[in-house]
Amino acid sequence: MIEKTNIQTGTGPCFLLFVVFLVLKLMNHIDWSWWMVTAPLWIPAAFVLAILAIAAIIGLIASFFGR
Repeated sequence: MIEKTNIQTGTGPCFLLFVVFLVLKLMNHIDWSWWMVTAPLWIPAAFVLAILAIAAIIGLIASFFGR
């Protein structure tokens, strides 16, 4: 039996928020730094990397103590 996989297409809410911030910045409606304008793109990635780093540290500690 072949299983169907649902592939999500389209844009996510973070990308849409980035596009809104980008348009507002380019139209001079907001005077934010580019770091803030691009934050919807890099904050979720930084959050995932932080969770992975914490999981790796916990794994190293667990292997060190012989679990």
